[in-house]
Amino acid sequence: MKDLQFDYTKAVRAEQMTAIRPAVEKAMSTLTTGSGAGNDFIGWLSLPKDIEEQIADIEATAKLLREENEMIVCIGIGGSYLGAKAVNEALLSSFSQLEGNKPQVIYAGQNIGEDYLYELQTLLRNRKFGIISISKSGTTTEPALAFRLLKTQLEQQQGKESAKKNIVCITDRKRGALRTLATQEGYKTYVIEDNIGGRFSVLSPVGLLPIACAGFDIRSLIEGAKRMMDICALPFDENPAMQYAAARNILYQQEGKKVELLANFHPKLHYVSEWWKQLYGESEGKDGKAIFPASVDFTTDLHSMGQYIQDGERHLMETVISVEKPNHEVIFPHDEQNLDGLNFLAGKRVDEVNKMAELGTMLAHVDGGVPNMKFTLPCLNEYYLGQMIYMFEFACGISGYMLEVNPFNQPGVEAYKKNMFALLDKPGYEEESKAIRARL
Repeated sequence: MKDLQFDYTKAVRAEQMTAIRPAVEKAMSTLTTGSGAGNDFIGWLSLPKDIEEQIADIEATAKLLREENEMIVCIGIGGSYLGAKAVNEALLSSFSQLEGNKPQVIYAGQNIGEDYLYELQTLLRNRKFGIISISKSGTTTEPALAFRLLKTQLEQQQGKESAKKNIVCITDRKRGALRTLATQEGYKTYVIEDNIGGRFSVLSPVGLLPIACAGFDIRSLIEGAKRMMDICALPFDENPAMQYAAARNILYQQEGKKVELLANFHPKLHYVSEWWKQLYGESEGKDGKAIFPASVDFTTDLHSMGQYIQDGERHLMETVISVEKPNHEVIFPHDEQNLDGLNFLAGKRVDEVNKMAELGTMLAHVDGGVPNMKFTLPCLNEYYLGQMIYMFEFACGISGYMLEVNPFNQPGVEAYKKNMFALLDKPGYEEESKAIRARL
């Protein structure tokens, strides 16, 4: 069976990779031996093997939720929902909501949009729905707000006893508001282990339960991640995670490339890019350092961002995710009038056109001064998504240590919360409220 492949030859030179290899190997050792900053958050390293004993229970819970409900609301923010949404959106039919597939997994708690929540509550009115509430503390504003609203609605529509059977909480083992509530109410629970941060949690119950609820094979996802665990233990020349960390740091430190575009030519990968942006932005963006993670969906964004990428400021690098073999076949037809001038494509698969667009774009961008790296997935399924998820996580840990930051904390995300709480007059923020209002 093929594995995910990485090609850096259109981005950096072989001698650059040779020169940086000792730094990569040192960073990898720091990660795998647990000798670096944030070493109390590296439980994800062995997660694909550690989680196996929970798989049957997660599948059983998902089966109950699927049988009982038309819709399942996954409540979480950041790493508490992005991983699951990335996998689900990559595997679902592009038109699954219009096709009436049941149950649908939908999302809440990732924003504070009043219209969004009103429209969600309207959608759920008089429908059978379940809730997966994901929060370590239970007090993060966005998911806590959504959970209170939807829990109340579920209890009003179905009664407390029925609601209790259709609420699952994924939270801290012992403490926190959500753990206390789940214990009091008797909800089914799963644990977010203390040594696994949110953005590295997709292969834990945080990601696996919503993915299983959407009807996908979480065993295959974990098998792919286990395979990548083995690959990530290989030497540099055979290790795509080490090579990716090396290439992007060469481009950042030696070539002045400050922005990395994660590009795909498959529209189902949009939320994979969203997950990747959080993983790298939150892990590396500290101490005035790091590559800015951005993303584009091609060929769509070639008609909006293509001009800038080709001819704008030369601070960009690009990493392409390519899917080698699509899951379906569409043949382009011949047309007698040929008014669109496309008969030269007649008889070709649409994917052949897409692949030539991919290759032509990469060559054009390299010629335009945008170094290109490329990951190739043999096909888009659970197994290869598992490989890719673990590879990106592992490379992120290495890359963070190469930058000499702690890849596993996120001190900067608290700043907006303090200001928000002060402006909302939350008890305990009186002094901050006075100071902020004086600035307005």
